[in-house]
Amino acid sequence: MADSCCSSACSTERRGASPRYRRVLQIALAANALMFVIELALGWRADSVALLADAADFAGDAANYGISLAVLSMAVVWRSRAALIKGLSMGAYGAFVVLHALWNLTLGTVPESITMGVVGILALLVNGGVAVMLYAYREGDANMRSVWLCSRNDAIGNVAVVIAAVAVARLHAGWPDAGIALLMGALALWSAWSVVRQARRELNLQAHASAG
Repeated sequence: MADSCCSSACSTERRGASPRYRRVLQIALAANALMFVIELALGWRADSVALLADAADFAGDAANYGISLAVLSMAVVWRSRAALIKGLSMGAYGAFVVLHALWNLTLGTVPESITMGVVGILALLVNGGVAVMLYAYREGDANMRSVWLCSRNDAIGNVAVVIAAVAVARLHAGWPDAGIALLMGALALWSAWSVVRQARRELNLQAHASAG
């Protein structure tokens, strides 16, 4: 049983430590850090909770990519522990977005739709490119899976932001912006549960393998 686990883990470890995967993470880290600054500034200017939520997501993803790079050459158990931390962080982000969106609903704030749309399209291009680069690594360990899920969720969220921008422009109301932010928060919570569950399963398997 230990040999079988090691065979699977070692295969994943070689994929995760490959120079190509490291370069992809470095590109993703730089792109997410830049988009965080852009969305934070323009999100406040446009009064858009969806853009601010996406900016917070970019910041979290940049940190996640940094953690992934830091543990890339470490043992599988450390990557699983890093994934557990990232999963919990994703859950905290999701809870923050949901609460912020509910607060904006009560205020009835109407964001600037043009800024929302333009920034949403730019973010979609960035996240879509990162997601395509990471697609080949989506079936790796919990750490690699969490990186893929972050990028995929971001691309979905950006499409939703663009749709919300069109709805805000047509309806002259702020609820589409807050509604999309609620969906983004719910998606983050679901992904967090998925990553935490897989990370805990990997840690349990590694503990049993060590004991055996």
